[in-house]
Amino acid sequence: MTGGTGSRVARLVRVTGVVQGVGFRPFVHRIATRYALGGSVHNEGGDVVVHVEGAPEAIASFVAALRRDAPPLARVEAIADTAAPLRDVRAFTITASGDAVQERLPVAPDVVTCDACCAELFDAADRRYRYPFITCTDCGPRYTVIDALPYDRARTSLRSFPQCAACSAEYAAPGHRRFHSESNACRDCGPRVWAADVRDGRASELTGDPIDRAAETIRASGVLALRGLGGFHLVCDATNDRAVRMLRERKQREYKPLAVMVRSVDEVRQFAAPTHAEVALLESRERPIVLLARRADGTLAPSVAPGLARIGVMLAYTPTHHLLLAACDRPLVMTSGNLSDEPIAAGNDEGVARLAALADRFLLHDREIVARIDDSVMRVAAGAPLMMRRARGFAPLPMSLPTPLARPVLAVGAHLKHTFALGAGSTAYVSPHIGDLDTVETLEHFRAVRARFEALFRVTPAAVVCDRHAGYLSTQEAEQCGVPMLARVQHHHAHIAAVLGEHGERGPVIGVAFDGTGAGDDGTVWGGEYLVADARGYERAAHLVPAPLPGGDVAVRRPWRVAMGYGALDATLAGLVSARLGDVAEVERRVVSQQLAARVNAPLASSMGRLFDAAAALMGVRLVQYYEGQAAMEVEALADGGRDLALPLPIIERDDRLLLDPVPLLCALAELARDGRDPHDLAASFHASVVDATCRVVERLAEAHGTHIAVLAGGCFQNARLLAGCADGLSARGLRVLMPRVLPPNDGAISYGQLVVAAAQ
Repeated sequence: MTGGTGSRVARLVRVTGVVQGVGFRPFVHRIATRYALGGSVHNEGGDVVVHVEGAPEAIASFVAALRRDAPPLARVEAIADTAAPLRDVRAFTITASGDAVQERLPVAPDVVTCDACCAELFDAADRRYRYPFITCTDCGPRYTVIDALPYDRARTSLRSFPQCAACSAEYAAPGHRRFHSESNACRDCGPRVWAADVRDGRASELTGDPIDRAAETIRASGVLALRGLGGFHLVCDATNDRAVRMLRERKQREYKPLAVMVRSVDEVRQFAAPTHAEVALLESRERPIVLLARRADGTLAPSVAPGLARIGVMLAYTPTHHLLLAACDRPLVMTSGNLSDEPIAAGNDEGVARLAALADRFLLHDREIVARIDDSVMRVAAGAPLMMRRARGFAPLPMSLPTPLARPVLAVGAHLKHTFALGAGSTAYVSPHIGDLDTVETLEHFRAVRARFEALFRVTPAAVVCDRHAGYLSTQEAEQCGVPMLARVQHHHAHIAAVLGEHGERGPVIGVAFDGTGAGDDGTVWGGEYLVADARGYERAAHLVPAPLPGGDVAVRRPWRVAMGYGALDATLAGLVSARLGDVAEVERRVVSQQLAARVNAPLASSMGRLFDAAAALMGVRLVQYYEGQAAMEVEALADGGRDLALPLPIIERDDRLLLDPVPLLCALAELARDGRDPHDLAASFHASVVDATCRVVERLAEAHGTHIAVLAGGCFQNARLLAGCADGLSARGLRVLMPRVLPPNDGAISYGQLVVAAAQ
């Protein structure tokens, strides 16, 4: 019999979205019990399917509660409610998941330990007191422990730990917080943690409480290798400059800023000044690293973030972090467990082998890390959160494509800040941050994560898209992957397309793409581009005047070389550059002069990133940079508190194209710096000049091409001052401004942009 008998009816309810691995079935059980309904719930494909029986008004309230009261980790996209056969069941049960061989299922990311679990962690009367793997249905690991879908314990790395009688009773109790918690465990049955010293390549377990043994190493100015949620962290006392400098020396990370972890916002305020929006990010369930204004009177060691006004801070997100921070009672540097430019170490043996020379002691555990993953990085810019690195807490949540793909496609992304993306239909699965494809280890990491994504999401690519840069390792991988090449997408078009896709737009727009370097259509290096673009194609309508880049990629690490390249455009600027580079060896400058005169290995570049480098050199901020973007970040930091001066950045017309001529701007900066002008004023004025010129160009192009939408994209827009200035200026001119939010402005968004272009074409 279908529908109902008397006052009882039966309905089949299908819930679509991120509803697996987030405690949704136990939640459904609680709601059904609340409304005295019978039936069952199970995972089927990517959905949760509910057969429910009871009074019609009770079922209506039940369905409404599914969306209104969904668990914090769930993302409900649709609820379908249809009539079903009445089975006259009075109890409500959770049944085994159906096998969904052909389904593509979303995977929930790892999230912070919830408040209830933290309370138990420090409750001496609780049976999980100080247990480092405490979790429940509302928190804990997901992506890093899932082998396959649907999400059940047997398909995770927790399958190696059968639940004890007490945990099994919780797991089976409908009213319990751990009802059907697939990662449920305790000290009697679950994973364990231990401290170890390493000698001759072998780890020897230490006696005593492992957290206390780890903390004593940190308190003694040592470095700890901590095996965490998605891999190893290297940890030291963030208030001890000697310990931080030692960590830098061992890690071969001389200047790049290090992240700091604490337990609470009150502790953050001892060394940083977070805004309300930044506090919301810090306390969010994703627990990203958030860039915060540093307090001049703060407690952190100077070596944590040398030369920068902001510092990366995150709150503890695992039980082990909470325990270690409580034992140390001080802020801790928490940086990725690797040598610079290598993937993060994940396994115990791998960690010991790779990190033995970096760490004085190890804190290990025996829960397998199925997928290694870095911490996400965010900041607040232009009034809202801005993603800088998308990883833990956010990946691998799927994204939508404005135009569906006709067949599954692999997009291999760029070279720096690499991600890849798999596209199927209207869905894109963007990988977590992989890193720069500069080493064999990172390339192998890319291949391993790609294989995992293809298996996890059941996507077998039928075509591949890549960047037009032939020298990228990602491009070479695309050429050798054994599937047809669908498109080679221009780098800056991909930047613009990524923002279009994120906002569900197709264009046309005036796209501003500011970054370091990208292969241009004319054989030059692009990076200061104004494109009239839609998802299908683009026209280069304006750009910076190109300047020679002496040494090519070598100049990226030597801002003084970039300044000399600009000097080759104008004799007056050349003289000013020469006067400002007295600290550079004469023999080195002579070699560059010869390169420029002969135009040997000096490609033309219209790059905004390189313009920032030249400005940094002429202002005396930095002649040599030790990590990508260091000079630009220091110029941004200097601009705080500076006064804007009216500096020239003229717009000229040539061959039906607008060109921004930076020579007058660089001359003015060099002259003012020579005359002793406050560097804060110079940095602020440089930003203001770039913002003003950009807004004037975009306004002219928008009027000429009949569009009212502007897009800001590219790595230079990680600079909050530049992003906010351009966004405010364009909005004041009546334009609608689209900015990246879900994905980073930098090359981490290129793979998704490639998919958007491939789908549109």
